[in-house]
Amino acid sequence: MSSTDNRGYEGFSAEERAAMKDHAQELKSAARRTSRADKAAQAVQDVLTKIGEMRDPDRIMAERVHAVVTATAPTLAPKLWYGMPAYALEGKVVCFFQSAEKFKTRYATLGFSDQAQLDEGTMWASAFALTEVTPEVEARIAALVKQAVS
Repeated sequence: MSSTDNRGYEGFSAEERAAMKDHAQELKSAARRTSRADKAAQAVQDVLTKIGEMRDPDRIMAERVHAVVTATAPTLAPKLWYGMPAYALEGKVVCFFQSAEKFKTRYATLGFSDQAQLDEGTMWASAFALTEVTPEVEARIAALVKQAVS
């Protein structure tokens, strides 16, 4: 913001604050679980529950993304990340699905963290807008996920 800008800093949006609260709750829940297997099983259930709570068409896309990611890269562990379905390798998020409703955007997003091995030259995409998950989109997601964990 420039010094001539008359707008004051308004802080985080309600959606951003909700995402931070989600993340704090996720960390507390994970800390209470006892065994590694219990943590993994509950994390998968948490992701499926969060997907089930989404409205169509986000829910439909999230279900397809979940199926493609888990089939393509079984080494990625599903988990919630700031209230979004995410997939981690050794505890670090590699990719995630952000519903359009999450931050009131016009499209859902498949995003990749800096942990994803998508580097290509000096510039590459790390997020992709989704309006529908067709068989062609599923194939592209599978290729991206495979590259991300390679």
